[in-house]
Amino acid sequence: MNFSKLVPSIFYQDISDGLKLFVDCLQFKIEHKDLNCSQPYCVLEKDGISIIIFQDEKLAKEHYPELRIVTKNIEEVYNTIAESHPQLLHPNLNKVTIRPWGAKEFAILDKQVGIRFQEW
Repeated sequence: MNFSKLVPSIFYQDISDGLKLFVDCLQFKIEHKDLNCSQPYCVLEKDGISIIIFQDEKLAKEHYPELRIVTKNIEEVYNTIAESHPQLLHPNLNKVTIRPWGAKEFAILDKQVGIRFQEW
């Protein structure tokens, strides 16, 4: 077997919250959207990473994912987010920190998803 990509699905009570995080803050691009159906969704892409966000109140209440995004320039990512969206910095990991396992990390958190940024 050979796999080339993992595409997570994230459920929001209000899809505009997901668009604020992924499009406004993290600069993903909307590749496809259908906002006028029973379960509105958007396919988002950046640097070969794809995510699908859905609006579904029931599933949003049941799922709270955490994602890890690996980067080679964590200081740049941190500075960009800290400047543009400081309210999203996770209270427990709101600065770039060298973790006991050797990775540099910081995290952000919105209403539905936690994202840990990591540089090895």
